[in-house]
Amino acid sequence: MKKTIGILAHVDAGKTTFSEQILCHAHALRTPGRVDHQDAFLDLHPLEKARGITIFSDQATFDYDGDTWYWVDTPGHADFSSEMERALSVMDYAVLVVSCVEGVQSHTETVWRLLADYGVPTFLFLNKTDRAGADPDGTLRRVRERLSPDILDLRGGFSKDGILSEAAAEAVAENDEALMDALFSTGYDRAKWLDSLKKQVKSRTLFPMMAGSALKDEGVEAFLSMLSLLTDTDYHARAAQSFQARAAKVRFDPQGNRMTFLKITAGTLSARDEIMTPEGPAKVNELRIYNGAKFRQAASASAGDLVAAAGLAGVKPGDLVGAVCEKSRFITEPLMAARVLFPSDIHPTKMLECLRQLEEEEPMLGVSWSEATQSVELQVMGAIQLEVIRELALSRFGIKIDFGPCRVRYLETIAAPACGIGHYEPLRHYAEVHLKLEPGPRGSGIAFASACHVDDLALNWQRLIETHVFEYAHKGILIGAPLTDVKITLLAGRDHLKHTEGGDFREATYRAIRNALMRAKGVLLEPVCRFELRAPGEALGRVLGDLSRMRADAKPPLMEGDELLISGEAPFSRLSGYQETLAALTHGRGALAWRLDHYAPCEDADAIIAERGYNPLADDTPDSVFCSHGAGFTVAWDKVRDFAHLHSEANP
Repeated sequence: MKKTIGILAHVDAGKTTFSEQILCHAHALRTPGRVDHQDAFLDLHPLEKARGITIFSDQATFDYDGDTWYWVDTPGHADFSSEMERALSVMDYAVLVVSCVEGVQSHTETVWRLLADYGVPTFLFLNKTDRAGADPDGTLRRVRERLSPDILDLRGGFSKDGILSEAAAEAVAENDEALMDALFSTGYDRAKWLDSLKKQVKSRTLFPMMAGSALKDEGVEAFLSMLSLLTDTDYHARAAQSFQARAAKVRFDPQGNRMTFLKITAGTLSARDEIMTPEGPAKVNELRIYNGAKFRQAASASAGDLVAAAGLAGVKPGDLVGAVCEKSRFITEPLMAARVLFPSDIHPTKMLECLRQLEEEEPMLGVSWSEATQSVELQVMGAIQLEVIRELALSRFGIKIDFGPCRVRYLETIAAPACGIGHYEPLRHYAEVHLKLEPGPRGSGIAFASACHVDDLALNWQRLIETHVFEYAHKGILIGAPLTDVKITLLAGRDHLKHTEGGDFREATYRAIRNALMRAKGVLLEPVCRFELRAPGEALGRVLGDLSRMRADAKPPLMEGDELLISGEAPFSRLSGYQETLAALTHGRGALAWRLDHYAPCEDADAIIAERGYNPLADDTPDSVFCSHGAGFTVAWDKVRDFAHLHSEANP
């Protein structure tokens, strides 16, 4: 049986130390490493060793109790949430580590929500029971309050052979009517209870929990035995099916080879196979199975394996490949952007090339070139991530970079429908596209539809126009922020029998979208987050005053013992700077957690637009190119209708 099990936690909960002990008990390591000794098996990168935190997800591969395990370590710092989320997409089960000293922290709740979103069955280990101030019972109570009431306490209630204590057996039977009947008739039966518990774990009805000290190796062996008994997969039955896999991550090895890590969910894969990807067919040049920093080459792999494949240049983390192809979609979004500052002797093209290699490993970076400001920009989660990018650029490319101030990542949409025309006709080229842009539902992104008959424009050209709509992050005209929540409808189009090429419709489509935006009323959108604030009760007055000044939409405060709890929503621009203020106000006892909820019209739009000073005509062009007397000439965006060749709603 093959199992992929991930381990997650808030930073400094002891996750890496726990993993080291698991690997030792599974005989994958002789002795456990330590974060403070910089010799942890799964902290492979020098940056991880130097900082003492996990930055990249990595795997250990070992056999235990007759099964093959892929143990996936994930980052615990909030700045690397996207790396953690990508790992979730390939997990069969997860282990969440919670410190009995710090308890449930802000990022713990973020991790729990993502586990629920991905439907990953989860076990919990309450760590650091040996530390001064540890409160296992209090931590369990808060875990049940803030994460789930369905935590199954198996401390002392689960033997190495899988026998449940009376209290644990009753808890399992509460969710299984047949077991409850058996409990009062034939009595406890180990096999029936284990089978039911495994099903309840897999359906996320129950979440088994144990406690101990990873540093002192207390409770870890019992947890591993429980994990082995309560997890199972059916990959052996899927091996004969058509090949299917999901890309977990992309890494460049020290020799510069691009390795795509695939979790095979069905069928088999061999070196030299050609597989289907969202970008078309691609050939696998090599297969590797990694164990920490080391790997072995594999001639083939099958369902349940987590392997690295060379040669899949177009595959991105999260992509589905094989019998069904699908591009990646993730929940975590960066809410900030920063300008990259680099030496003047480095050409911008070179800088973009280097950063885009990092973007292949971390797609959320969204590396872009701004024509308006003549600068390279990227999207980030926080300051620690910027420090890591700075060090990666120096160690990998030998380029010393820095960053401008982090700014909120805004989006743009439109307030009312608008039509646009794009015409591209330099000598021996031809394409004309008429589009209608309409406001879409909140959170809908970009949608496409066609109202153009195939008798007027062939279906293959219409599909190409649709491809061009989605292949580029179109910019709004207010500050050049990405466009969202817009439905784009193809009204009309025309090609030329001899002169039209695929790239002509790309030019015409881009220009038509931009042309419509110039005629539309733009709306600047800012990220709005759901937040939860915890602070000592004596800070109530000051905290409520701060939230009022931040214009937060907060619910009435609740008191949990001597602790204050306030939840609500507020613009990210106001929340992001308050964490340090709260920590100082409460002497480190306060905590603020947030997550993106939606984008809404920005309250300070005029000030932000004025501050950015964006010139929409200096960026993506809304103008068109026509041809006269054998030469192309440019027509300004507001005159294009006078020259257009087609009639439509965009050109009555």
